[in-house]
Amino acid sequence: MQVHFTRVSTPSSFRAGAAAGVEPAADGRGITVAAGASGSWTGPWVAPAFGIEELVASWNADAPPGALVEVEVQGRSPGHETRWYALGRWTYADDRRRRTSVPGQADADAAVEVDTLVARTPLRAYRLRVTLTAAAAPPTLRLLAAAASAGRADGEIASLPGAACGVELGVPAYAQSVHAGRYPELGGGGEAWCSPTSTAMVLAYWGSGPAPPDYAWVDPGCPDPWVVHAARHTFDHAYGGTGNWAFNIAYAAHFGLDAFVTRLRSLREAERFVGERIPLVASIAAAAGELDGFPLARGTAGHLVVVTGFAADGSPIVNDPAAESNATVRRIYDRRQFERAWIGGSGGAVYVISPPGKALPPSDGSW
Repeated sequence: MQVHFTRVSTPSSFRAGAAAGVEPAADGRGITVAAGASGSWTGPWVAPAFGIEELVASWNADAPPGALVEVEVQGRSPGHETRWYALGRWTYADDRRRRTSVPGQADADAAVEVDTLVARTPLRAYRLRVTLTAAAAPPTLRLLAAAASAGRADGEIASLPGAACGVELGVPAYAQSVHAGRYPELGGGGEAWCSPTSTAMVLAYWGSGPAPPDYAWVDPGCPDPWVVHAARHTFDHAYGGTGNWAFNIAYAAHFGLDAFVTRLRSLREAERFVGERIPLVASIAAAAGELDGFPLARGTAGHLVVVTGFAADGSPIVNDPAAESNATVRRIYDRRQFERAWIGGSGGAVYVISPPGKALPPSDGSW
């Protein structure tokens, strides 16, 4: 599998990009627009050394009530440029018109599957465009990035254990299952909240997330109300669920963290993050019987978990929100089975969430 991750919104690219109605943020960290105005910024063409089959964008932004952030992508192949595809319209506020993916985008070049651009034939380059729309207070974009990939792994995957064996991070354990049947308007209820529950665990690990006044609206009898808050503020009103990868990233970034989606190629790469004390939210898929000890006995086509460490033999230690209670969230999975479920299931998709300035491990292009 080939992966190319790019932070499109570097200071130099912000200066070089095409902009209309956009201005530098007052603190110098990003771009914004004037109150009541709208503006767009178009990034440079990015050309990985391979044909792009899939692309997922990430953004970190401050979006006060009424403000909107819309991210689009355009692809290019020899002699041809695609149309612009919307990868998401986002605001932190609970606004069904504004926090939504955009369905119905498919043509001969590509299709958008909720948060992911899937090319019909490999693209040679892409560029991103962001449009900021302000209400009384303007939005500010701090990060715009994308992970382009090609060649998902098939069959058996087995990396050898690395340096993080025996390291386990103290990530709080939250179970989505304790919310079963609650707030069904948010994607069918808590039993479907694997993504926001995983995001909430990582936020808590970093000592971040919503404060009690933020989730005062949650039923007082509901456990872990911050998980309900995450579900509400990651809910994609077009998709009808809380599993939009980009929206979970934007939610985490709302609390001052740096966050992005990328794809890793093996657990050896995941170990590098754990070695730097950074947990990862990983997207997996497993049929019945393919992952020993998996709480979803019937299997799943898509599920989010938190990789919190590695046992002495290299087996991944995982906080699996599908567990029946917080006390049973911690799991140790077979390394080969988990790697197959993760790399084979989602192409190694992860949320990387960490405080600003936190050093990431050395990379060869995946982050």
